[in-house]
Amino acid sequence: MLTAQDQDHSSISLLAEVSRTITHEDDINKVLRLVLLIMSENMDMLRGMITILNRDSGQIIINESFGLTEKEKERGRYQIGEGVIGQVVKTGKAVIVPSIENEPLFLDRTKSRAKAKKESLCFICIPIKAGIEIIGTLSADRQLEGSANNKSTKTAKAGEKHTDMLQHYVDQLSIIASMISQAVRIKQLEHEESEKQPPEAKSTGILARQNALSEKLDEETISEAERPANIIGNTKPMVSLYKMIDKIAKTNATTLVLGESGVGKELVASAIHFKSHRLEKPFIKFNCAALPESIVESELFGHEKGAFTGASITRQGRFELAHTGSIFLDEVGELSLAVQAKLLRIIQEKEFERVGGSKTIKVDVRVIAATNRNLEELIRGGLFREDLYYRLNIFPITVPPLRERKTDILMLADYFVEKYNTANHKGVRRISTTSIDMLMRYHWPGNVRELQNCIERAVILSEDNVIHGYHLPPTLQTAESSGTPYTGSLQQKLDVMEKEMIMEALKRTKGNMSRAAVQLGLSDRIMGLRIKKFNIDYRKLRP
Repeated sequence: MLTAQDQDHSSISLLAEVSRTITHEDDINKVLRLVLLIMSENMDMLRGMITILNRDSGQIIINESFGLTEKEKERGRYQIGEGVIGQVVKTGKAVIVPSIENEPLFLDRTKSRAKAKKESLCFICIPIKAGIEIIGTLSADRQLEGSANNKSTKTAKAGEKHTDMLQHYVDQLSIIASMISQAVRIKQLEHEESEKQPPEAKSTGILARQNALSEKLDEETISEAERPANIIGNTKPMVSLYKMIDKIAKTNATTLVLGESGVGKELVASAIHFKSHRLEKPFIKFNCAALPESIVESELFGHEKGAFTGASITRQGRFELAHTGSIFLDEVGELSLAVQAKLLRIIQEKEFERVGGSKTIKVDVRVIAATNRNLEELIRGGLFREDLYYRLNIFPITVPPLRERKTDILMLADYFVEKYNTANHKGVRRISTTSIDMLMRYHWPGNVRELQNCIERAVILSEDNVIHGYHLPPTLQTAESSGTPYTGSLQQKLDVMEKEMIMEALKRTKGNMSRAAVQLGLSDRIMGLRIKKFNIDYRKLRP
């Protein structure tokens, strides 16, 4: 029986591999086949099926499968409400069948389980949804020898363990079903369109139809979340953020972007500008904390010749340069009270005077401000004008910290790997399982900026095109940050690193001990001793 910690690590590795497949593979048929293959390797799945619903005919068919022959796959056809799969499509609720022998709804239309031990074969079926619409199902069956239905193990404790294990599989399948929903939607539309065409047309133009269907899917989901091109993330907090950006961008309202340092407030400001009707106009950025207070006023509003020592020419400020466009004021909480008064006037009256000048200048500028400070606390301390706060806070938008969008970490990490591969002429192709665990457990106080710096360092340090745990910064390797209290000796820590290197070598060589030994510079005898010492089953790594 796996421990809770083992289950968490196993789930992270499984979902990471599924995420990479979906991200890097363009062929939708191949995506769905690979996802089922990954599930079979990581979940001990005997059979798996992805079904899709034809909304025109009401028929549910098996689109992709694992562990079924073509004949068995062809036999698997259901109507809505018919059998377990039909019930899941009808109700939109997952169904767990602990033993298919005792479930009258389990029809086994495929006839693939005729020789199986049905009393200990469980079947789990999860709905695949596009929004609130049920478009198909994801199902899997496993042989559970210690099932709650086995009379020899019918104790309260065994039943409880069995229930926990089944719930763990349901959670995994539910997440995977959500991840593949877009691919299944495209297959659904393709199948429905194919059924409407004459037989001779079904074998031609498949790629063209798939591209058209992808565009149709985009049109269907565009109102759900207007995804900015410069921001990465698929979690619920990010989808909510995208919706807010889309609403804000269409207006001229002053916007206040809130969030911790490093979350990407500047990216949000850019997305707002470039999704607005001002996208062809200037977008000026200014960090209010980057310059001394004496220079900030001149930088923002410009100055006249001779206004102060060194002012040898008249100079336009950032607001003049942003005329008809947008200006992004980062760290707006750092502005002095004098500059805040001028900023308030610009927002309200759309006018100002340069430093040392008396001529009133009119500007049409949209103001997007950002801060990681609590402006209400600054107001109470007399450091920020209350009237300015209410003018800026017309449309506040909060960017979630990275710790609240954990499932985006691997997507961001892959993006940064590609970025720094190109910048540093490297060829990193993979992040090791140990590194993934460390990235997922860390609490990321520096948010996306800290993750970016970690991956840049790791790419530079990597010598075998793989990011290992020891390539990540020490802050990610401490017991406190990873949530794994550790009191071992130096030798124990070295053993952990040695085992990781041996496992990675065996993975690269597909379980070939001799080739792995050559890569590590070890003799076959020493390699054998290390395999025995660390109790590594290299056979499982073979194809």
